[in-house]
Amino acid sequence: MRRTSRLPIQCLLLSLTAIALNAAAFDASVATRLDARGVKYTVDEDGDYKVVYNYSSEGRTQLLFVSGSTESVGGFSIREVFSPAALLDRDGIDGTKALELLTKNRQNKIGAWETMGGVLYFVIKLPDNVDAAQLESAMDIAAQTADDMEIEFSGDLDEL
Repeated sequence: MRRTSRLPIQCLLLSLTAIALNAAAFDASVATRLDARGVKYTVDEDGDYKVVYNYSSEGRTQLLFVSGSTESVGGFSIREVFSPAALLDRDGIDGTKALELLTKNRQNKIGAWETMGGVLYFVIKLPDNVDAAQLESAMDIAAQTADDMEIEFSGDLDEL
């Protein structure tokens, strides 16, 4: 009788456990608030809540994310709502355009333009104790602001 190694099975079980732990890393309080507002979402591999806005009258969609975790700053528990608007290289975001975005930040009453990983995002940082309606309102603002900027940069392209 041939003996088989248990190593492949153990590796598979370890991988499945890691996937399950990563999926559990998201904060269920966000799901509760999104569910209360009837928002459809998925949880991505980072534990962030991914929402696709559909602007059917314009024939456009817009991605939006609600961070699956919070950060503590000065006694506040902060959650980020963020939506991509442009690819820095493709859309020619240089120093001049970056200064224009900083000027726009001054005009925004909530949220600001940020970059990460070669992508321009509109980001709203909220105290995590906002209610479901306030969270949804922040999501709406971030998605619309990012989509408007995407139109400015890429015209008819609808990739983000």
